[in-house]
Amino acid sequence: MAKTAGGSGALESFSYDDAIVRLFATATILWALVATLVGVIVAVLLVMPSATEGVPYLTFARLRPLHTNAAIFAFAGNAIFAAVYYSTQRLCKARMWSDVLSRLHFWGWQLIIVLAAATIPFGITQSREYAELEWPIDLLIAVVWLFIFGGNFLMTLIKRRERHMYVALWFYIATIITVAVLHVFNNLCVPAGWFKGYSVYAGVQDAFMQWWYGHNAVAFFLTTPFLGLMYYFLPKAADRPVFSYRLSIIHFWSLVFIYIWAGPHHLHYTALPEWASTLGMLFSVMLWMPSWGGMINGLLTLRGAWHKVAADPVLKFFVVGVTFYGMATFEGPLLSVKSVNALSHYTDWTIAHVHSGALGWNGFMAFGMLYWLLPRIYQTKIWSDKLVSLHFWTGTIGILLYIIPIYAAGLMQGLMWRAMDETGNLMYPDFVETVQSIVVLWWLRVLGGLLYVAGVCMLCVNTLMTWFGRPSTYEVPVYTAAPLSKSYRDSKPETKDDEYKDVPMLDLGKGMSVWAKMGWHRRWERLPVTFTILVTIAVVSATLFELIPTFLIRSNVPTIATVEPYTPLELYGRHIYVSEGCYNCHSQMIRPMVAETKRYGEYSKPGEFVYDRPFQWGSRRIGPDLAREGGRQSSFWHWRHFENPEEVSPGSVMPSYRHLLDSELKFSAIAPHVKAAWHLGAPYSDDDLHNTEEVAYKQAERIAAEIVSQGGPANTMDRQAVALIAYLQRIGVDLFKTPEPEAADAEGGEDLAAEADADVADNAAPTESSAR
Repeated sequence: MAKTAGGSGALESFSYDDAIVRLFATATILWALVATLVGVIVAVLLVMPSATEGVPYLTFARLRPLHTNAAIFAFAGNAIFAAVYYSTQRLCKARMWSDVLSRLHFWGWQLIIVLAAATIPFGITQSREYAELEWPIDLLIAVVWLFIFGGNFLMTLIKRRERHMYVALWFYIATIITVAVLHVFNNLCVPAGWFKGYSVYAGVQDAFMQWWYGHNAVAFFLTTPFLGLMYYFLPKAADRPVFSYRLSIIHFWSLVFIYIWAGPHHLHYTALPEWASTLGMLFSVMLWMPSWGGMINGLLTLRGAWHKVAADPVLKFFVVGVTFYGMATFEGPLLSVKSVNALSHYTDWTIAHVHSGALGWNGFMAFGMLYWLLPRIYQTKIWSDKLVSLHFWTGTIGILLYIIPIYAAGLMQGLMWRAMDETGNLMYPDFVETVQSIVVLWWLRVLGGLLYVAGVCMLCVNTLMTWFGRPSTYEVPVYTAAPLSKSYRDSKPETKDDEYKDVPMLDLGKGMSVWAKMGWHRRWERLPVTFTILVTIAVVSATLFELIPTFLIRSNVPTIATVEPYTPLELYGRHIYVSEGCYNCHSQMIRPMVAETKRYGEYSKPGEFVYDRPFQWGSRRIGPDLAREGGRQSSFWHWRHFENPEEVSPGSVMPSYRHLLDSELKFSAIAPHVKAAWHLGAPYSDDDLHNTEEVAYKQAERIAAEIVSQGGPANTMDRQAVALIAYLQRIGVDLFKTPEPEAADAEGGEDLAAEADADVADNAAPTESSAR
């Protein structure tokens, strides 16, 4: 930086750091290809589970979270950073505060992505949706996101040369602050080793925290930064100003305050307190208007420029992207309504909804931004405009071919699961029937995914050829601007005596007219630190209104006297269940609906989950619910089920887990899990804590003996399958135990015990297999 003249008002010269934009843009394109390719592989594995038989880290259950992490944090994340680094410098008339921090951010984020790819397929996971990474990586994310990226961004705002912060910067601030809060508080845990941590939350509270995080990760990682992208790049591409400044203010603050409340709508009809899910539904419905306000603001920015859309493929990407945003933000509140959610939850309808937003809104906005950026950051013409148009049409058809069959599949699942005949019995009692009825629709999804990947390949080719046409040395323009003075006085102070001076109206009305002009917001836009604090207050205050009652009111999670912590072997079996990704296909939450209780048994109670860290309620059913799996099948049945699912459940799409029958169970590895659970409040005995291996081995011997007595192989007590069987045989049985009289009196559990005894006869007999 250099000053062109002396004195306090001297102009300063500066240049923009487009090299960091090129790095993030390149990473965006590469990870887009990886994420979409893995998505297609996952879709194929769902209909051809034997395609990777014998390779445990290439199953659907292990690769599915890898795909979601790659799509969200690798592809969309790098697109966000490319947009932020390009637009922030120009909106602030300042180079990023630190080139070193910019590079640390880039390489640190790529390291996080590589670590995710190196851990998730190998079963190192928290099993928390969109937050699967274990605690050492979580710490790295916090440092890279908050201190490196956030610090560099905030210091750039403070050192800017443009007085007012443009609307895109508001959304970037909200993104950085809220994602940091969400990430830190959702991932608090007690380590049980370098590759395993146990959440400080359990059961109902854990589910609440996860979907407070999960829903708002979508809100503040996949929505607000892309709205910032929209507010900057769409007007640039259309060469038109944003339609309404006031609407952007309403849009921003409404989203920031309302979005944070909406997470509990993911937990309708579960063991979450009714008031919490109802509150989530109400705020989700309220999101309808501000979300559509943003969509309207984006589309009406094109007023007078619609003729350009027909000729400019970049604008086509933006128009379709904003349209998908409107569709997704219409459907989201719709799915939050309890009567609709009762049909849609756990079905592929949710999958179609998520992908319409991810592929249409996030994907197309990123592609439009990239095609607009490439000629500017490579300082040459785009290699092929026709290939850009072909990408647009191929991608659009691919999205439609993906989501339409999956919407149909979701409706079929929901209707078949609840279908009952005139005698009050289930019309489709075998869960596999519902799976087989939609396999052909899953194949259509594969075709749609392939078309979308083909579009990404076109982007890769176009980028590579454009890069080849770059100049040998990039031109680095130098700009000049005056630094901001320390004092500032608005040239148009707000008064209530101007427009309505002679109008006969109340002073209150005149004051409201001044407020409606939103000059007060113009003052906030001059104060980045104050603005950041206000956003933080809006997010945290809304969060506390939900969290405090849920965590402090004991009646929200009534205890059940018969619910005890898992034995050491069962706890380790649960760890295997999580590592294998079983939560991606099976839920453990029976909702209080007639069809569900007939299919699975007594509905789930909040007190059953007090030792579940993390909770395993699930968000999708590719296989049946397992909340009452304990005792339904023999131990040898489970052994055979792991070895060859089709043998015991014809038509199943579950892959073989034969490796669990061969892998050694290391009893010495169980103790850290037990100690972590004990530190978190599980009442283990001294024997469990100090003789963990012996206690676990004795239970393993009992299960191995059961397998032999039921016609199975001998000497299986040291196989991982035995630990997993121990866990499966434990799920859901505590509710039906008879408590000791003293325990029942002490905990006030007599009524619950009596209710459980009354239902035990109806729930003890098997009703269906546990195969997918």
